[in-house]
Amino acid sequence: MMASNRLNHKTAELIDSLKSKDKKRVLFVCLGNICRSPAADGIMHAIVAEEGVSDIEIDSAGTGRYHIGQLPDHRMRVHGRRRGLEFDHRCRQVTASDFDDFDIIIGMDSSNVSDLHDIAPSPEAEYKIVAMSEFFNPSTRYDYVPDPYYEGAEGFELVLDLLDEGCHNLFNALEGR
Repeated sequence: MMASNRLNHKTAELIDSLKSKDKKRVLFVCLGNICRSPAADGIMHAIVAEEGVSDIEIDSAGTGRYHIGQLPDHRMRVHGRRRGLEFDHRCRQVTASDFDDFDIIIGMDSSNVSDLHDIAPSPEAEYKIVAMSEFFNPSTRYDYVPDPYYEGAEGFELVLDLLDEGCHNLFNALEGR
């Protein structure tokens, strides 16, 4: 079953408004921008490249400023590499100007979504904020992307599984599939 059945009205409206755009700009956001959001960024880049699509621009950022300029967490890079993915994004902090630069801003958990609402410079900017879990299949038992930072290998694998599912469903929604 596709995630589009799970999208709330606001998100479905936002996705529909992007379908006619020449370029769709997506920003993935987590706390430190070293695990979840750069993984989503890398997975989405891989999907876009595999599909031969050039109308989706992708980036990631963190709500915190803990790791600015660093590569993603070594463990996330190792687990990604095992799946044929390279995560080479350099960490940056989300800014109010990101709300002008991106069409949809996707938070990994409710704390990230709340922080994004605090950063958003206007109600129109807040409209762009969506939880990653909206793109999970209805059978997925998670309603957020857990932070694997203090977890073992299984935490990183779970996050990659969730993000793979969510990014494929996001891609299909953006491309009207």
